[in-house]
Amino acid sequence: MAALAYNLGKREINHYFSVRSAKVLALVAVLLLAACHLASRRYRGNDSCEYLLSSGRFLGEKVWQPHSCMMHKYKISEAKNCLVDKHIAFIGDSRIRQLFYSFVKIINPQFKEEGNKHGNIPFEDKISSVKVDFLWHPEVNGSMKQCIKVWTEDSVAKPHVIVAGAATWSIKIHNGSNEALSQYKMNITSIAPLLEKLAKTSDVYWVLQDPVYEDLLSENRKMITNEKIDAYNEAAVSILNSSTRNSKSNVKMFSVSKLIAQETITESLDGLHLPESSRETSAMILMNVYCNKILKPVDGSCCQPRPPLTLIQKLAACFFTLSIIGYLIFYIIHRNTHRKNKPCTDLESGEEKKNIINTSVSPLEILLQSFCKLGLIMAYFYMCDRANLFMKENKFYTHSTFFIPIIYILVLGVFYNENTKETKVLNREQTDEWKGWMQLVILIYHISGASTFLPVYMHIRVLVAAYLFQTGYGHFSYFWIKGDFGIHRVCQVLFRLNFLVVVLCIVMDRPYQFYYFVPLVTVWFMVIYVTLALWPQIIQKKANGNCFWHFGLLLKLAFLLLCICFLAYSQVVFHGMLFAFIYLALQKRQVLSEGKGEPLFSNKISNFLLFISVVSFLTYSIWASSCKNKAECNELHPSVSVVQILAFILIRNIPGYARSVYSSFFAWFGKISLELFICQYHIWLAADTRGILVLIPGNPMLNIIVSTFIFVCVAHEISQITNDLAQIIIPKDNSSLLKRLACIAAFFCGLLILSSIQDKSRH
Repeated sequence: MAALAYNLGKREINHYFSVRSAKVLALVAVLLLAACHLASRRYRGNDSCEYLLSSGRFLGEKVWQPHSCMMHKYKISEAKNCLVDKHIAFIGDSRIRQLFYSFVKIINPQFKEEGNKHGNIPFEDKISSVKVDFLWHPEVNGSMKQCIKVWTEDSVAKPHVIVAGAATWSIKIHNGSNEALSQYKMNITSIAPLLEKLAKTSDVYWVLQDPVYEDLLSENRKMITNEKIDAYNEAAVSILNSSTRNSKSNVKMFSVSKLIAQETITESLDGLHLPESSRETSAMILMNVYCNKILKPVDGSCCQPRPPLTLIQKLAACFFTLSIIGYLIFYIIHRNTHRKNKPCTDLESGEEKKNIINTSVSPLEILLQSFCKLGLIMAYFYMCDRANLFMKENKFYTHSTFFIPIIYILVLGVFYNENTKETKVLNREQTDEWKGWMQLVILIYHISGASTFLPVYMHIRVLVAAYLFQTGYGHFSYFWIKGDFGIHRVCQVLFRLNFLVVVLCIVMDRPYQFYYFVPLVTVWFMVIYVTLALWPQIIQKKANGNCFWHFGLLLKLAFLLLCICFLAYSQVVFHGMLFAFIYLALQKRQVLSEGKGEPLFSNKISNFLLFISVVSFLTYSIWASSCKNKAECNELHPSVSVVQILAFILIRNIPGYARSVYSSFFAWFGKISLELFICQYHIWLAADTRGILVLIPGNPMLNIIVSTFIFVCVAHEISQITNDLAQIIIPKDNSSLLKRLACIAAFFCGLLILSSIQDKSRH
C-alpha cells in the first residue's frame, strides 16, 4: 500500500513538475535576480570598497564577512610585495596606535608593542622598503593640522596611505563638555580641506570612533560615553563628507571598526581599547582596501574592478551572439514554413488534407540551438564569477553546515529507491547511484569549507579516489568486453569529458589545469586505452579460447603498475582495472551468484567477507580520523584508500537484496556528476571555488536553495547539450571524423596562437 502511494505521489509530482518546467523556472529566477542586483547596484553604487569599509558581519566568533564581497587574508610575503616602496602613516590617539601595531604585524609578526606610548613610533622593513609610522596626535587640533599641512606642501614626504582619527581624548580632557564638541567641529572643519587635498593623490581614511564598554571604564574615563562618541562621529562624517561642494569626498570613512567593536568590546580589558582579534580584523580590512586592486587575489573580491575582457573572450562572445542570431533566424524561417504547410480544408469533401512534411530535426538546427543555449548559459557563468553583478562571500566551516545537509540528502536518497533492471555487481544503476551520492557529498564539502576538518578531508579524498577507481573499472570493462578500440569511441569519450572545460577555459579565462579532475581522468583514460590497445590486443573473446591470454593481460597490467609506481602516481585506477578483470573472469566461470535476491557467494563466505569489509571500512575511518596532519595522511592515502573502496563495493553487492535496489535520487545526479563537478566552480561557489555565490543576500538558507536549484538545472542542460553536440561533431563515419578532427586541431592551434598573443600583451 505504501509503495502504491509512493508511486502515485511521484507520478502526480512528475505530471505537474518536469525537468523542462524546472529549467524554465530557473531561467525566470535568473532574469529576476539579475534585474534586482542590477537595480540595487545602480541605486546603492557599485563600489565594493564602500561595503568593505562600512558594513559586514561576523561568521562565528572571529571571522569577519564584508557585505557582498570576499576578504583575502594576506600573508607576510603578499603584504610586503604589495607595499614595496610605500609609506603608510597612522596619525591619532591610542586606538589608532593599536591599529598601527596590528597593521605592522601583518608585515612583521615579530614586531613588539613597546616604546613611548605617548610618542611617535616608526617602523621600516629595509628589504622591501616599506615604511610605516605612527604619529601621536590624540586630539584634532592645531598640532594635527600642522602635521597634515606639511604633507600637502612636501610631495616627497607625503605618505601613500594616511589613516587618521581622534576624539576620546577631547571628551576626556574637557569632561565631555558641549564646548569641546563645538571646538572639535571647528578643528575638523579646518583640516578637512587639507585631507581632501591629500586624498587626490594618496589614500586617506578617517577612522570613526568605536563604542566603549562603559561598565569597564576607569573613573577618569567615565565621561567617555557612547552617546558622546556618536555625537563626535556624526560631526566628523557631516563635515568631511561636505568638504567638497559639487562632488563626493575623496576622504574615505573607516566606519566598519564600529560594527566590529559592537560585537567584541565586551572582551576589552579596560572598556576603551579593542581586543587583539578585533584590531587584527580592522588591519586586514585596511590591507584589503589598498592591496586587492594591486595584487588581485582570487579570494579578495572587495575593491577589485571587473577584469577586462581578453581577445579570446571577445571572440567567444561574438561567436555565441552570432549563434543566437542564427538560431532565431532559422527558427523564424522554420516557423513560417510550418505555417504554410498547415492542414487545409478540401472544399468538395469538407475533409482536411495534410501536407506531407519532413518533421526530423536537421543537424544544423541542433547545432545552432545547442550553441544558442550554451551562449546564454555562459553569459550566466560570466555574470556570476567575473562581472561582479552578484555578490560573493567567504566560506565558514561548522560541523552543522556539513553534517546536516549530509543527513538530509541521505534521507532523500533512501526514500527515492527503485528496483534495478539487473542485479549484477556494479550495474549501471548502481554506479550512477554511487557517482551521484559521492558528487553530492563533495559539493557539500566544498560549499561548507569542510577541508579545514581533517577527518572529512581524508574521507573526501577517498571519494575522489573512488571516481578514479570507477574510471579504471568502467573503461577496462568496455574495452575488454567490446574490443572496440576505434577512434570514434576515443573521440566520444574525450569530447564528453573535455567539451565543457574547454568552453570554460575560453569564457572564464582559466587554464586547462585549473579544472584539475578533468585533465586527471582524461590522462588516465588514455593510459587505459593505450595499455589495452597496444600489441598484443587481448580482449575477452580472444582470452576465452586460451587461458594463456589471461596471463598475457596480467603481464600488461603488471608492467602498467611498475610504470605507475616508478612515476609515483596513484594506483587507484590500476586497482579499478584489476578489480574489473578479476570480477569479469569470475563471472565468466559462473563463480558468482548474481540472481535477484541471492547473496554473491555461499552464505558462509558472504558473511565472512561482509564482516571483513565492515571491519576494513571502519578501520580506515578510524585511521583517517586519528591523523595528525594532512602531509602525514596524504603520504599513505594512495596505498590505503583502495581498502575502503573495495570494502564499500563488497558491502553494497554481497547481499542480494542490496544489489536488487538502487536510489533513483542519487542515480539522477550521478548521470550529470561531471557537469555538477565542473559547474560548481563558477555558478554555485564563487571566486574559482574560494567563496560562495550570493544571489539572495541576508538569507543564507534561501540563497543556498535558490542557487542550488539554478545550478542543478544548468548542469543538466549542459549535459544534454554536450550529448547533442557529440552526435554531430563526432560522426561514426571515419572519413568524416578525420575531417572534423583536422578542423578541431586547427581550432586549437588558432587558440594557442591567440593565447600567446594575449599573454604577451598582458606582460
